[in-house]
Amino acid sequence: MPLVTSTEMFRKAYDGGYAIGAFNVNNMEIIQGITEAARACSAPVILQVSKGARAYANRTYLMKLVEAAEIETGLPICLHLDHGDSFETCKSCVDDGFTSVMIDASSKTLDENIAITRQVVEYAHAHGVVVEAELGTLAGIEDEVKVAADASSYTRAEDVQEFVQRTGCDSLAIAIGTSHGAFKFKPGSKPQLRFDILEDVAKRLPGFPIVLHGSSSVPQEFVRMVNENGGNMPGAIGVPEDQLRQAARMAVCKINIDSDLRLAMTGTIRKYMVDHPADFDPRQYLKPARENIKQLVMHKITDVLGCDNKI
Repeated sequence: MPLVTSTEMFRKAYDGGYAIGAFNVNNMEIIQGITEAARACSAPVILQVSKGARAYANRTYLMKLVEAAEIETGLPICLHLDHGDSFETCKSCVDDGFTSVMIDASSKTLDENIAITRQVVEYAHAHGVVVEAELGTLAGIEDEVKVAADASSYTRAEDVQEFVQRTGCDSLAIAIGTSHGAFKFKPGSKPQLRFDILEDVAKRLPGFPIVLHGSSSVPQEFVRMVNENGGNMPGAIGVPEDQLRQAARMAVCKINIDSDLRLAMTGTIRKYMVDHPADFDPRQYLKPARENIKQLVMHKITDVLGCDNKI
């Protein structure tokens, strides 16, 4: 099956009250773990590539790895650029064969954000590619996206109609309290997403797909394992999964997950190295890491997103 856009995925998700998982990829094992999980769950899936991932893995290698996943699984896969920071980056991904791109001009003024997003939309739509945009600014760190907590801002619901109408974007990422990276909130705090903003946005944009970034939950078993093996990792608090389930039942059609994958892979490799200090075969420590990613993604698909058996 060839790569698909997210249009049909989002239409079904909105009507069905569930969300599609958008998982960031950096190498072969991560792609394999994600797509094997999606196949096992009969779930549509979005593979996301950041600017940093393209630089690390090489754009050609990544495209061929995704192509291999298509062939092996037969899944409807959407290939998406995550946090494109310029028209040139988005154009490059469109030209490479991506079926979806995100232009993130959320740090600009509203008018500047609209102008940049509109430029990307015009080029992408002319090539059959859909566009995600962003309003509001999430705190945290993800690759080159670095926003201090005091510089973050919730999405203004009163701006969304004008933004969507003037840009023509196909989906919109909003800021309602999620955060990029593993260390999202202070230990002891009680994260609470702003469902009032989400509800207001949904009323102003009926039927329009909303996206949540920074939605990893940060497995506490990873934190515990690191500390048990001599680490000094503070308790990391992610977005509560029950709140993600609630968002998926509302207007949120796409939920981004990256940090959970990195932690699952790194935690598995660290544990393997502690248990097998003399082993130096990458296949031996990457195989369980890949399996751990698969199990994590299956959990997200079935227990959080609700997109299992939706092909």
